[in-house]
Amino acid sequence: MKAKEELIAQVKKGTIPTHIAIIMDGNGRWAKQRGLSRIKGHQAGVKAVRKIVETSGNLGIKYLTIYAFSTENWRRPENEAKAVLTLIENTLMKEINNLAKNNVIVHFIGSQKGLKKSFIEKINKAYQKTKNNTGLNLIIAINYGGRNEIIETINNILSKQLNIITETEFSNYLYTSKFPDPDMVIRTSGEIRISNFLIWQAAYSELWFTKTLWPDFNSEEYMQAILDFQKRNRKFGGVK
Repeated sequence: MKAKEELIAQVKKGTIPTHIAIIMDGNGRWAKQRGLSRIKGHQAGVKAVRKIVETSGNLGIKYLTIYAFSTENWRRPENEAKAVLTLIENTLMKEINNLAKNNVIVHFIGSQKGLKKSFIEKINKAYQKTKNNTGLNLIIAINYGGRNEIIETINNILSKQLNIITETEFSNYLYTSKFPDPDMVIRTSGEIRISNFLIWQAAYSELWFTKTLWPDFNSEEYMQAILDFQKRNRKFGGVK
């Protein structure tokens, strides 16, 4: 067997994470190293997304969340923020038929404040087109911030005049109420932080960091990360 096929077989022998979340970092640095514009780096990053989505489906992973655009990304130059959102919008429209054909369900989490009406209509259309599929749940975080999500959740709870609430009930008001918490959070580019990503949900996630810039992150390294996850002893604060 080829090296990739051997890795797939090896990964499948162990426990497959139910939910993996990824902070896709390093597009800008990848482009700078090559003397290209930052948007070229984001375009290259789209190719990496395709590979990871395909590999996730092949491995039988049920949920994959990718951090596509954060609430903090609005602080970048206006032309870059707009270009990234346009790239996401255009890529989604190009890819949706292929995703639907490959049994992927496409979800979106994040605040709709500040997003164009046409953009919101397209992400709703993407979900409606794929909602009856039964394979990988691809969760795309757009205009997402963990602290903002918690504030919105609290305000929603207050509006219902609830005085006491449990952790489980609180989770039911989050953007991710339909999904299990991530077993593993991966971040590329060498930065060692979670950058306001799923900060409630990732309380007990295994963290895995790589210096590889996102456009260079491939299926083989992804599976190496999962193999590392399979070696860890997850006790959730208890004792086995």
